[in-house]
Amino acid sequence: MIKASIITIGDELLIGQVIDTNSAWIAQQLNSIGIPVLRRVAVGDQWDEIWSALDDESKKADLIFITGGLGPTADDITKPLLCKYFNGNLILNQEALENVTHLFEKIFKRPITERNIKQAEVPDTCKVIINKKGTASGMQFEKNGTLYFSLPGVPFEMMGMIEEDILPLLTSTYKLPNITHKTLVTYGIGESMLADLLQSFEENLPIHIKMAYLPNHGLVRLRLTATGENKSLVEKEVNTQFDFLQELVKDFLVTNEDEAMENVIGKMLLSRNQTVATAESCTGGYIAHLISGVPGASAYYEGSMITYSYAAKEKSLQVKKSTLEAQGAVSEEVVIEMAKGLLNQLNTTYAIAVSGIMGPGGGMPEKPVGTVWIAITNERKTTAQKFHFRFNRQKNIQLTAMNALNMLRCFINEQD
Repeated sequence: MIKASIITIGDELLIGQVIDTNSAWIAQQLNSIGIPVLRRVAVGDQWDEIWSALDDESKKADLIFITGGLGPTADDITKPLLCKYFNGNLILNQEALENVTHLFEKIFKRPITERNIKQAEVPDTCKVIINKKGTASGMQFEKNGTLYFSLPGVPFEMMGMIEEDILPLLTSTYKLPNITHKTLVTYGIGESMLADLLQSFEENLPIHIKMAYLPNHGLVRLRLTATGENKSLVEKEVNTQFDFLQELVKDFLVTNEDEAMENVIGKMLLSRNQTVATAESCTGGYIAHLISGVPGASAYYEGSMITYSYAAKEKSLQVKKSTLEAQGAVSEEVVIEMAKGLLNQLNTTYAIAVSGIMGPGGGMPEKPVGTVWIAITNERKTTAQKFHFRFNRQKNIQLTAMNALNMLRCFINEQD
């Protein structure tokens, strides 16, 4: 079996200034074509560390993916290091130069500098991978039977090169196993309780089918993965087990596809020709961000009102001053008035309203940090629920948003 390793380069990764999303994305792409990733290694902009990582990973992997360190500044040392590692000399590659020149003259529309031109210099021992979205060329090397791909650290540049050049190369070069994934999403049950519920199912899975638990923000994704030589047989086996799994978790099932809650909501609204709007206090527009992040959301999402203050709630959503003074903003009465006011303002099928205390300050004995009220309404019915979250501000916001979307999902289902 062909195996891969990923090396990401940059001091910014090690100090937490930049999150390494490149490794996760590369691993997903490789896994989808049947190539497992053995290790993911992050190193700083240190010559010895990068060199050692290349040596170490070459002992285990058939493919090594390297991202980062290909820029035009002094701290970008990957290219000269690779030149020496693969016993090459830097040369000005004509195809790379034409690409850089085109980008500056036609796309960026600014003069090209000597520093930019140097981006077209590559080791003469590599095969150049043209970067159609940027100036740093990708490079392919071979040493002792191992293939190396050095790619820019800029995610969209790296992604384009892998999708357009590297994946087609790998699938045409190697005989890769068939790999099948099936994923469903649950809500309202924790990972440990799911594991208890599914213990017998998991123990009786065929040896070539594995199940993974992937929890995040109250959701738990369950993924079945199988590999085998006969693609149709593998898919049939996984589908049979997946049907059984769905039945076992039917009380908690959100979707039998690997998709986010906001995508599920979007499909539900589209299929019913319905709309929704959001009134947000404590989440500051995060629910709107999730919903509107789905392509095509304009067909069912009317908009959001972010009303932090009492005055904004009164003016924009017609929340009664007397309700705010008597109950406080974080209360069942207020979120219901927020939701109904929004419904009247935007004339949508459904309205979501949230109000809470995200922290770290602002809590009171009767309403500690993490207290949240969520309301869902339409013309016929209103429901509200109180939550108590116990995390930091960002996690509390994320959980509030996810619970609001799940409440809407349940509310819609109840109307059918």
